[in-house]
Amino acid sequence: MSNDDFLVSDQVALVTGGGGGIGAGIALALARAGAHVAVLDIEPVRAEQIAGEVEALGRQALPLVADVMDTEQVYAAIAAADERFGRIDILVNNAGGVNGRPFLKQSERSWRRHIDINLVSMLAATSETAKIMIREGRGGAIVNVSSIEGQRAAPYFAVYAACKAGMLSFTRTMALELSSYGIRVNAIAPDHTVTPGNRGNRTGPVDESQWTEGTPEMIDSTNRLIPLGREGHVDECGNAAVYLASKMSEYVTGVTLNVDGGTWASSGWMRDPEGRWVQNQGRVLVDDVT
Repeated sequence: MSNDDFLVSDQVALVTGGGGGIGAGIALALARAGAHVAVLDIEPVRAEQIAGEVEALGRQALPLVADVMDTEQVYAAIAAADERFGRIDILVNNAGGVNGRPFLKQSERSWRRHIDINLVSMLAATSETAKIMIREGRGGAIVNVSSIEGQRAAPYFAVYAACKAGMLSFTRTMALELSSYGIRVNAIAPDHTVTPGNRGNRTGPVDESQWTEGTPEMIDSTNRLIPLGREGHVDECGNAAVYLASKMSEYVTGVTLNVDGGTWASSGWMRDPEGRWVQNQGRVLVDDVT
């Protein structure tokens, strides 16, 4: 193992939904690891913003504007990246979105929008980008950004969770179908992660000074759900994506890496206000050992 194994020097990455949140964290982590990055986002100002930050790191960048719910726009964006760089070595399928509501109150239009943005966008981007990887003959890495909700029940997020579960199944199948071309396909599954969207900054430039924060009680309640005691940072998702794109994971394919602070492992266990482990906010079963 050498230091170069941690890098993706001079490779070309395309990140969907790369203009904010986890996508931006991944785009910038890849740039820090040496990649040139095509940043695809529906918000032009965000695509330009993150592309500028990639260039400030000394890498080449290409801002791309597309609505991933329109497959023709996805194909056109990928073609533009291919024309600019002549190759794509890393694809990160990050674009997605959700609105929570009970399934029986969710319209068919809402079902289809959730499926298009979370699942079909991944199918379209993978289909076109894998062809470029095969053409170039260098192999490649595809990283799908799923969610812990794809691995557990998710009341009020039924269609979204089904899409994320579908992403994980697709990841495993593509790992097999593309293995003969040297293309590795893996996924990350975040949970509570601080992003512009969950801080009220859903459109326009990413501006942390405008973000909303919960009450101290809300923050404490959230942190107690997470075994590591805090929400995740987008850079931590970025680090996981770099690992899955680099030589450090060259024998890893078809896996899902949970980037969740331990919430999948906890499976309903949480800390009470005194720091003791309880299940479903109920009876204390085990005291911390100190």
